[in-house]
Amino acid sequence: MYYFCCGFFSLSSMREILITCETIPEDDSFEIMDIQLLRRQDIYPSKDVLHEVLGEIYDVLDTLENQATQGDLALTFNWHYYRDSSAWLCKVSYKKKTVCWLSVWDGFFQTSFYFLERHLEGIAGLDIDNNSYTIRKEWGKMIPLIFRINNKNQLPHVFKMMEFKKKSK
Repeated sequence: MYYFCCGFFSLSSMREILITCETIPEDDSFEIMDIQLLRRQDIYPSKDVLHEVLGEIYDVLDTLENQATQGDLALTFNWHYYRDSSAWLCKVSYKKKTVCWLSVWDGFFQTSFYFLERHLEGIAGLDIDNNSYTIRKEWGKMIPLIFRINNKNQLPHVFKMMEFKKKSK
């Protein structure tokens, strides 16, 4: 058997990743988990911090935020540290309505939309490539729809989903 080391691994002064101990089976039938960043409560995800942890992908996030906060979408982005997830998450909202949640991962950022079953037919009717998002197992009555974003070509799909969520009841 091989062992995956555990400990706190620092990639830079602002980016720390907690890697948990796991035993890796010899048959390589394991799945490598994605690593969520922005876990330190004392480091607010300012533009400088986001640029540091995302690298080249920061430009994609910056474009998403700039376009979503202007024009017809008029969304707001609010970062908050959530103790239950032990990470900084960004609540993207329109007035009082939560449109999606944004989280930062190693190599990408993620937008998570939550819908009821009655919205699935409307989502299927959107002009969005089905391979651009993942629908996860129901979470209570809500169905998570997740975009893993690492390039600007994905943004038109995300904007369409933001518009749909903003208008859905």
